[in-house]
Amino acid sequence: MSPPGLAETSTFVAVLEQKSFSKAARHLNLSPPRVSEMVRQLEERLGVRLVERTTRSVAATSAGERLLERLRPVLADYQAALESTDDFRTKPAGTLRLTVPPPAADFILPPLIPRFLALYPEISLDISIDINYVDIVAARFDAGIRPGERLSRDMIAVRVSDEIPIVVAAAPAYLAQHGKPSTPQELSAHNCICFRMPSGALFPWRFRMKRRAFEVHVESRLIVNEPKMLIQAALDGVGFIQVPLIYIASEIAAGRLATVLDDWAPPPIDGFFLYYPSRRHIRPALKALVDFLREARRDKPLKR
Repeated sequence: MSPPGLAETSTFVAVLEQKSFSKAARHLNLSPPRVSEMVRQLEERLGVRLVERTTRSVAATSAGERLLERLRPVLADYQAALESTDDFRTKPAGTLRLTVPPPAADFILPPLIPRFLALYPEISLDISIDINYVDIVAARFDAGIRPGERLSRDMIAVRVSDEIPIVVAAAPAYLAQHGKPSTPQELSAHNCICFRMPSGALFPWRFRMKRRAFEVHVESRLIVNEPKMLIQAALDGVGFIQVPLIYIASEIAAGRLATVLDDWAPPPIDGFFLYYPSRRHIRPALKALVDFLREARRDKPLKR
């Protein structure tokens, strides 16, 4: 015979606490006959009488008293365990695990994280920085941030940045020595520093004129797979780089790098999105982050 279930033991406790089958039935939203049946089934499963019944009263037997004494704390712990999930249902609390690429970690999140944590002191962030696309469901992340073109269609996506311009730039010293190209094709006469993507392919040098996009082959004596080294080489006068504007905006503002071929600017990157698997039962902590990022973008969009 299978062991008694939670419903039977809970009904037994309710009968003795209410001191009545009918009151227990109202408390449990069951019919009195059903309550009587469940207590009887419990007694049959245990092979011992637990409750003395008369027309006027209900009392526990010695065995029933002992079982009641042991069950009360167990059921209380069980209820507390269920109630512990209320925080995930009713208020923004707990830890959010996020996977983000380096550009978002370097340029988008830093000014936002302190504000978010100050607004929601009961939320913690566990951020994993990874250049590769991560299956957030398999890796048990709450959400991720990635460029729009890298998102699966079955994900809910919330834009957290505007489109990101791509620029070609070099150090003023290099331009003074070698001159500025007036068309993308003239880059073939210059040294261009190329970036190797995680896939192994080189980042293409794309341009656009009158909505027509095209690629240009460039010569390179230096290929790197790390953005900081790419930018430092440009600062050192090695040659031209083509990168998202957010990587070098401060260097341009300080005059350490200068853009060229602005009229031939390539198609921008779609921008970054927070993504997560489903709208159903979204945790309050994640909803708080989604709402915060939407509001932050309205207040201060990323612009060229």
